[in-house]
Amino acid sequence: MNHDELRELERTKRRSLWALANLTPGDPKAFGHLEILDRIGDQERSRTPFTDKSFDLNKVRDCVTVQHHHSGTEIILEQTIPQPWRERFNQASIGSTRLAGGPYAGDWYKFLSGWEAEMRHLEAHRAATSKPKLDWCGWRTDVE
Repeated sequence: MNHDELRELERTKRRSLWALANLTPGDPKAFGHLEILDRIGDQERSRTPFTDKSFDLNKVRDCVTVQHHHSGTEIILEQTIPQPWRERFNQASIGSTRLAGGPYAGDWYKFLSGWEAEMRHLEAHRAATSKPKLDWCGWRTDVE
């Protein structure tokens, strides 16, 4: 997967995650976003240049270099963020301020904790869609 494809994939993922954040698990409006995210997940698993180097969140957190900037704040060295995490962070950070030396470390930590929350919310949506469906009077409609 080239950089432009990765950017577009992560942009689409980010938009769907933001849309899900405004929906309660089980809301029918979530189904389209869940389908998009499932399709992206399938693409990520089938195109492996980046998944060969897949890292869980703790490994990503550990491998990124934090550096003290002369302005008195901590920054991260963006080139130390492995793909696809770097692109995920970039997509989530569009519009954020940063220093010329790199993004603020606080923004990186906020992204990581936000990612964990988004994944919990996504799993809640997925769990809500896999439960038996009830019609208006409480009868299961998914059983034949």
